[in-house]
Amino acid sequence: MIQMTNYTGEGAYVVISLMNPDGTYAKTLFVQGDDEEWYHDITDWWKFYGKKRPNIDAITGATISGGGRTVSVVSIDADKINTGYKIRFETAVEDQEYYKDDVEFELTSETTKSKVEGKGFIRYVRMMPQ
Repeated sequence: MIQMTNYTGEGAYVVISLMNPDGTYAKTLFVQGDDEEWYHDITDWWKFYGKKRPNIDAITGATISGGGRTVSVVSIDADKINTGYKIRFETAVEDQEYYKDDVEFELTSETTKSKVEGKGFIRYVRMMPQ
């Protein structure tokens, strides 16, 4: 679950990515925001995604407004837990800031059951494993 801060302005684009242990992008897990015109504003992710532009229609949803919350279902293989992989939540809002690592943490048995505070537009992310 993603809980946003009470900011004003347009809805936030949020990209959830699986990061390799070396800090590079492994996979796009989910994109909140389905208007491709604005994807370049998520600068670091765009460098990864924009080169190949694979079809991500199945993993996109609407932007999230200030104070809003949403539940995003992401699939993370069990072999990525406790092995140095991280999950990153990047955020951008039109005519405002971009946060490369609004929320980022290593995937461990503990963090996959926890609440992690954000640094920008995200107030917190709460993981709920199934």
